[in-house]
Amino acid sequence: MDSNIVLEIFKEITKVPRESGHEEQIIAWLNAFAASHGLESRTDEAGNVLIIKEASKGKENVPTLVLQCHSDMVCEKNAGSSHDFSKDPVPYTIEDGWMVSHETTLGADDGIGMACALALVSGKESTGRLEALFTVSEETGLDGAKALKKGFVSGRSLINLDNEDEGEICVGCAGGLDTTAKFRYSKTSVKKGRLAVKVAVDSCMGGHSGDDINRGRASAVVLLGRMLYRLRPLSYQLLAIDGGNKRNAIAREAWAVISLSERRLSALADQLVAFKADVMEEFGNIEKNIQVYYTIENGADYPFAIDAGTARRLVDSIVACPHGVLAMSQEIPGFVETSTNLASVKMTEDGVIRLGSSQRSCNTAARRAAGMKVEANFVMAGAYVEHEGEYPGWAPAVESPLRDACIASYRKLFGKSPKVRAIHAGLECGLFTEQYPDMDMIAIGPTLKGVHAPGERLDLASLDRFVKHLEDLVTNF
Repeated sequence: MDSNIVLEIFKEITKVPRESGHEEQIIAWLNAFAASHGLESRTDEAGNVLIIKEASKGKENVPTLVLQCHSDMVCEKNAGSSHDFSKDPVPYTIEDGWMVSHETTLGADDGIGMACALALVSGKESTGRLEALFTVSEETGLDGAKALKKGFVSGRSLINLDNEDEGEICVGCAGGLDTTAKFRYSKTSVKKGRLAVKVAVDSCMGGHSGDDINRGRASAVVLLGRMLYRLRPLSYQLLAIDGGNKRNAIAREAWAVISLSERRLSALADQLVAFKADVMEEFGNIEKNIQVYYTIENGADYPFAIDAGTARRLVDSIVACPHGVLAMSQEIPGFVETSTNLASVKMTEDGVIRLGSSQRSCNTAARRAAGMKVEANFVMAGAYVEHEGEYPGWAPAVESPLRDACIASYRKLFGKSPKVRAIHAGLECGLFTEQYPDMDMIAIGPTLKGVHAPGERLDLASLDRFVKHLEDLVTNF
């Protein structure tokens, strides 16, 4: 298997829209790919696709191996970008040994895993029977894995191709839980003779709410809450608020529109300068590009204000909401056990403001306790709170022939042992154990950086090594 072939397949995948929940085009593309290579494919009710390569001559007795990846991607773009994920190819460049998308997410999570699986099932390598499983809506709740029916795959050894560090074998992961808080607001009149001013925090690094939550990066939603709390002496009215997007991404941008008297504009400017200084004191060693600013808006675009009581309780709850690492593992040094991510705040004109968050932990009790903390914070502020999308963690197996074979293959090829670890991010493997409790699983992949945020990039040298490793593991399985 040639890494150049893998890369060319991935380039074709970048042309196909595949936002979570809207995978119709990539499902059709996968089935067309199978048909063009004379391979059997099937699609279940959820939209999961299975492509089958029968065993090569002489390997009919080799146990079936499942190659699994997810077909959707996180669709994030920079503010002001005109990119339309529903129709536009993902823009990318090859530079300094990386494939990178500066304007949007690249979708190498998990498009490069898809490309590796497709290269193997369509290639001429001598293998046992391969089942390439492409699940839907992994990024928004692992929906495809949850809907997977017993018997859809026949293999009992599974390689998940969604790990993001070449040279590492993932053997366990955190489970997750989504929490949504809803505030209901009343529309009140905007005081006359005032300015409409947008205050904003943007250009935060963002990142993956699992893999990057322990890196000390700033959340734009959290910072916006602090800013609005600090500006209260200016007696503003809150007209609009927005920030963040996906639950599994640390918020990079957030803004609010406030109404205040023109004579307080200089005080606002001074407060934002002081606030920016505080932000850089706290995050400056990590975040180099955070922007804090204001702009004068057209007041006619904001015909009403959020009632003062709701605005105050909303801001209080953002400031008080837990965010970040809550506990480190007592068993694995340096491993995050439990975290929560205050991901987004969204306002609609029908009188609702929604705040989205997600909790992660390999410990079910700790994950649910984190959800309780978030819930209690918002309930005390008068919001309605609901939990959804809970999925289990994946506990490392004591015995795993597939893990042992993967380690041996890496040592043979590269003369050193790979790192074996669990990750704080969520993988679908935990859900597979519910329908297939005897499934032997590992997760591997090439090195990706900055997933779930614009600037996501794929290390091409790591892809070369990974393709060699995967081919050796599969052909000698």
